[in-house]
Amino acid sequence: MWSWVAHRVTGLLIFLFLFVHVLDTALVRVSPEAYNAVIGTYQTPIMGLGEAGLVVAIVFHAFNGLRIVLVDFWAKGPRYQRIMLWVVIGLVIVTMAGFLPRHLMNVFGGH
Repeated sequence: MWSWVAHRVTGLLIFLFLFVHVLDTALVRVSPEAYNAVIGTYQTPIMGLGEAGLVVAIVFHAFNGLRIVLVDFWAKGPRYQRIMLWVVIGLVIVTMAGFLPRHLMNVFGGH
């Protein structure tokens, strides 16, 4: 059940990010100064951590979506759904282990 909740929550968070992204990108046509001010707020450590959270949400949502497809369309999917969830969690951890160190170095100034 928790994977179902996490899939919906990550989907909602990704949708909200895309909505805000479209709005702030459209801001450049209204006022380039306002656009630059908004982009300036994105270059803070808090937003860098938010970006890391966004990547976690996208990676989980993608891998869990593939798991859901297998559960729905593979005859043995329901039997192995719990094992596949652990595989999804493992893939998220491995993917983020490759992404987070470099990203956090950039966020906190350790280029």
